[in-house]
Amino acid sequence: MPFTSPSFVPPLAFDPPDSIPVSEFFFGEHERQYGRHPLSESKPPFTCGITGKSYSAPEVKSRVEWLATALAAELGWTPNEGSDFDKVVAIYSINTIDTLTVSWATHRVGGTSAPISPAYAAEDVRSQLAAVGAKAVFTCVTLLSMTLDAAAAVGIPPSHVYLLEIPQQVSAGLSAPPHIKTVDQLIHGGKGRNIIETVQWSGGRGAEQVAYLCASSGTSGFPKTVKISHRNVIANAMQTKTYESQWHTKEPEFCLGLLPQSHSFGLILVCHGNIYRGDGVIVMPRFDVQEMLEAIDRFRLARLYLIPPLIHAMIKTPDLLSKYDLSSVSTIVVGAASLSAATVETLARLQPTWNILQGYGLTEAAVVVACTASHDIEFGSCGSLYPGYEARLIGQDGNEINEYNEPGELFVRSPSVMLGYLGDGAATQENLTADGWLRTGDLVMMKKSRNGHTHLYIVDRVKELIKVQGLQVAPAELEALLRQHPAVEDVSVVPIEDEVAGELPLAFVVRIAPYISRDEDDLEDELRNFVKDRVASFKQLRGGVRFVNSLPRSTAGKVLRKNLKEMAKQQQRERVVNGHGKDTETAGKEELSVDAAFAKLIGKVEIIEFDSDEE
Repeated sequence: MPFTSPSFVPPLAFDPPDSIPVSEFFFGEHERQYGRHPLSESKPPFTCGITGKSYSAPEVKSRVEWLATALAAELGWTPNEGSDFDKVVAIYSINTIDTLTVSWATHRVGGTSAPISPAYAAEDVRSQLAAVGAKAVFTCVTLLSMTLDAAAAVGIPPSHVYLLEIPQQVSAGLSAPPHIKTVDQLIHGGKGRNIIETVQWSGGRGAEQVAYLCASSGTSGFPKTVKISHRNVIANAMQTKTYESQWHTKEPEFCLGLLPQSHSFGLILVCHGNIYRGDGVIVMPRFDVQEMLEAIDRFRLARLYLIPPLIHAMIKTPDLLSKYDLSSVSTIVVGAASLSAATVETLARLQPTWNILQGYGLTEAAVVVACTASHDIEFGSCGSLYPGYEARLIGQDGNEINEYNEPGELFVRSPSVMLGYLGDGAATQENLTADGWLRTGDLVMMKKSRNGHTHLYIVDRVKELIKVQGLQVAPAELEALLRQHPAVEDVSVVPIEDEVAGELPLAFVVRIAPYISRDEDDLEDELRNFVKDRVASFKQLRGGVRFVNSLPRSTAGKVLRKNLKEMAKQQQRERVVNGHGKDTETAGKEELSVDAAFAKLIGKVEIIEFDSDEE
């Protein structure tokens, strides 16, 4: 029997509608029917965290209409003619207060929005534009040159490249060329035209038509483009509001919009989920600790959506934190990776009134599957299932697991689950069953909380399991254990080859400050014994421990295990060349640094992406 959300979670008040586009659900005339917080009583949907510029909810509604009218004229589109795949508008930009206005205007003309990560290089942008069949692109001035080149390569004329406004503080001194139209110019032009006809859909169309084409690493680790329907987005917004209704304030509040609008977590949860309940998003175009703290203080933010590297950056600057009034914050929602016990304890000491809620989601589920409830917090847990979700665990033998504390691969079903992968029927068939079950590729187990509620715990990626003498070792299990040691700030466990065992677990460890001066041989012995006393023999760290300054992470905050595996292989090769053999028990412990490209990124982080995948 499938697992479902706990008893304290009410069911969805109504089935997510399948006959209207996202733009109509969020800004239409049927607020009471669809449970949306009244526009007139809502916070401004998006406010620039640097300049303070914003538009009220009614103003955003008007801007969507005018921009849709302008796009219809510019591109020759009408709302009720042509396929959604013939009307794809890409957005390749850092976060702005008008990004969602562009997406909703695209929906308003019956088209599809295709967000592209601003972390992408030129070839990635060209490939994604070609893959989605984009007919127009919105970008920002700092990415304009690359966008024009990529657009030209796929046949998009310069006249169909448009600019989103960004603050001068992040524009690198660049300004909009006179021949490139801006969003505001388009809106001004649309304001002088007759509003286009409304979208007329029959029942079921919203469950079939694509609202967003989102890039994902895929549940098997290979890049794919996910087709997310209008009903998928609507469903997850409803699920979020319903799940949190028992403790979330009834009055609108402000939240942090630092996570990228180009990724499903920032796009669907932060933007759509919060706007549905009348909250306002304070948009940050880049990550800067001081700018973020200033925004929290200035706008009295109540909720922060973060990933572990951002939290690490915060707790390493306690003096800076003390300069700002952060008392408005009640909750931080963490995704992408687990927090160590030391990190949680440090943050709790610095900000004892903050609730730390960890969640789990993936682009293919559009997007949140489970989240911690503020009254039912368990360390290491991803919380409980959202309403409307069913979950099954499948064991290695292919049989369903109905017991608690038994790991199995997670399959989920929900009205928010994707339509499939664009242009990849084989991958869709492999990961999505005919009756709507999504194969996540994650190994999880269900446990009871101290309050008796069912919680979801990530054990590992199915593909990441280490095979030691034919027995499976989950890196996440060892990582969770090591995070309990006071010396460990961050950790990742990867396999290294071994002639006898096949593979052995190797831990890359980032030490907390007081332990950096500690003798490395002694500390390695302590960590290995710490693990040895708590796990079976085949799970021990026989591959050794490497101490590093930092772990290589993607812009999503995910540890790049493939980089660590390559580092381990390289060290192993060097030891053989230098005559040290393959003695993994006494492997070297030299201090390693993250690769130069990643170090450059960390010094200037602007983009944060989110996915359940490790790569």
